[in-house]
Amino acid sequence: MEAESAENAESHDVVRFWERLGLPGLIDVHTHFMPEQVLRKVWAYFDSAGPLTGLEWPITYRYEEEQRLSVLRSFGVRRFTSMLYPHKPGMARWLNDWAAGFAARVPDCLHTATLFPEEGVELYVKEAVENGARVFKSHLQVGAYDANDPLLEGTWGLLAEAGVPVVMHCGSGPAPGRFTGPEPIGRLLARHPRLRLIVAHMGMPEYAEFLALAAVYPEVRLDTTMAFTDFSEGFTPFPAGQRGRLADLGDRILLGTDFPNIPYPYVHQLEVLERLGLGDEWLRAVCYRNAQALFGAGS
Repeated sequence: MEAESAENAESHDVVRFWERLGLPGLIDVHTHFMPEQVLRKVWAYFDSAGPLTGLEWPITYRYEEEQRLSVLRSFGVRRFTSMLYPHKPGMARWLNDWAAGFAARVPDCLHTATLFPEEGVELYVKEAVENGARVFKSHLQVGAYDANDPLLEGTWGLLAEAGVPVVMHCGSGPAPGRFTGPEPIGRLLARHPRLRLIVAHMGMPEYAEFLALAAVYPEVRLDTTMAFTDFSEGFTPFPAGQRGRLADLGDRILLGTDFPNIPYPYVHQLEVLERLGLGDEWLRAVCYRNAQALFGAGS
């Protein structure tokens, strides 16, 4: 009963946040739903403070799928994603099949897909797009691949042409990967300037460099996932000198949270965005309107 009461209180706080802004709810572009056996392995990795985190990382919303959906809906999250990603060849098509089924039975989820540099990637990405995928996830850190791998070249062109956004974990946080950082992404964008790239975690910790890329490439966006929170500020603080650029690029920053795999309450991500002091219009854009514009009027 105590846990249920705390969740109800948090739902009230989240709803009060977006109601005060005059919004119909929230759109969260970075939430994780995946096959149960895969999610359990992800949670086990966080529990063990694996080498890609190296931190104590309690999972706040360690619930069964239906309860996780219920919590998001109680927060007033109108649209969300099922971010999922392979760590080896041969996984992506299977994950995409699962995600298509999930989107079919959970209509408020934006149909999500993923990819990996392997033979046949362009074919299954094309199939996913034709089947209605509205957003892709690419995880350069976990997948340990180069976004510039020749096997992916046609795929990036296909996604750029289709206008389907790609949420990419390409920053070097919480631990650098072999192919993370702004330099390889700059090379990718030089060849595919129309790719609708959403830089996950605001590019943490290379915030300034990824914001600079967004200033050059109009289709580049960034999501707020875990950025500015007390947890992240403890080891990779956002540079105060870049706050003006946040304001300048306010039409290209999207709410993301990493739900359910976050070590603090969901409402904290919203509170820290408000704490930036960039104004209500900026918050309205980031928490709803930018994603609404990107994914369509009905989102």
